[in-house]
Amino acid sequence: MSAQNVERVEGGYAALRPGYTEADEARWVPEHGKSVYRSSFERDRARLLHSSALRRLGAKTQVVSPDVDDFSRTRLTHSLEVAQVGRDLGRLLGCDPDVVDAACLSHDLGHPPFGHNGETVLNALAAPHGGFEGNAQTLRLLTRLETKRFHSDGRSAGLNLTRASLDAAVKYPWRAHEAPILPDGSRSAKFGAYEDDVEVFDWIRAGVTGRRKSMEAQVMDAADDIAYSVHDIEDGVVNGRFQLKFLTDPLQRRRVVQTTHDWYLPETDPARIEAALDRLASADSWVGESDGSRRALAALKNMTSELIGRFSHAIFAATREAYGDRPLVRHEADLVVPDETVEEVSLMKGIAATYIMASREQKPVYARQREVIEGLYGLLVETGDQFLEPPFQADFHAAGDESARQRAIIDQIASLTDGAALEWYATLVHGRPVFNRLFA
Repeated sequence: MSAQNVERVEGGYAALRPGYTEADEARWVPEHGKSVYRSSFERDRARLLHSSALRRLGAKTQVVSPDVDDFSRTRLTHSLEVAQVGRDLGRLLGCDPDVVDAACLSHDLGHPPFGHNGETVLNALAAPHGGFEGNAQTLRLLTRLETKRFHSDGRSAGLNLTRASLDAAVKYPWRAHEAPILPDGSRSAKFGAYEDDVEVFDWIRAGVTGRRKSMEAQVMDAADDIAYSVHDIEDGVVNGRFQLKFLTDPLQRRRVVQTTHDWYLPETDPARIEAALDRLASADSWVGESDGSRRALAALKNMTSELIGRFSHAIFAATREAYGDRPLVRHEADLVVPDETVEEVSLMKGIAATYIMASREQKPVYARQREVIEGLYGLLVETGDQFLEPPFQADFHAAGDESARQRAIIDQIASLTDGAALEWYATLVHGRPVFNRLFA
């Protein structure tokens, strides 16, 4: 049995999936002497499950604030659901399920308090110092901020995951200045590594040319889209934000199609988006109206299951048709997502965007969230390391220039949960404790 297919440990062997090599198992800081019956990739997944960063996702916004109700998804429950979808799809395609699972669990770790609104505010504040991007922050957290191993010179190596798992977690495998050019001629704001994390980024991407994602990263990305497109609808219906029967009204239908086109499918003919809505709404499992009863909740749950199965099966079938039955791992293949599936998933996201993210009632909430993050940033810049937690205080002291000191402050704010950000703001900026909701 070759070293490429097994990992030697004291007392036995932990089998690896075909297609993975010793380079895929390599860690930034080499580790030796593990006497456990687990593969390197199983250990990666365990490290993520036990990380404080994953626990904090339980109190970070997915779509609505975690303190609004006890039904809606948080970043943590969303990540667990993404991992379930991704693990199954990846396994069927030949990926190591633990590599995909690790990528799915880690894909949102870098997101700051208040979801994408918080990310937008932090990016503006950090613009003179390299900006802020949630995916680049994820890489920074995995390889620097959440520490399990250190380099011989004392630098943090983060959780020290394998190259395969780290590469799978890199959703946008390029630096800011290498980002793709969009159809309007602008450069994408999405990127996967800050400039001061380029050393580990280059180590992860050794031997890979261009901007291609690994197969496992593509599965993670698809699972993320599938999970949140479906579950945001379920959360919105249960919380009384909308009913799917609204879409039988021509005005509401046009509104959703327009939002989907503007937010997700700007290059797609709106008629194709309408056709995607027709296909989904004609399914037997489609729930036009829900009254909140157990039977209605069960129907909604059945709809989410059917939709996840529909989207996953379409991707699996198209990818297998393109590549046959061989294991599809790392940089040897690309996930095939049919156009109709892209349109249906995007339509689902467009429904949630119309009735939740873009709703007028959310605007005061977003404004308050901006006020909190901007106020915290201003105070921490003014007070230096005075209020930083010890790890970030150490980063502040070790910083070689002003941008590095500002990055330590940004890292501190990004690490906070929604509740912690509100508490810090009330206590440090206004000098009074707060223990409840956003508008307390």
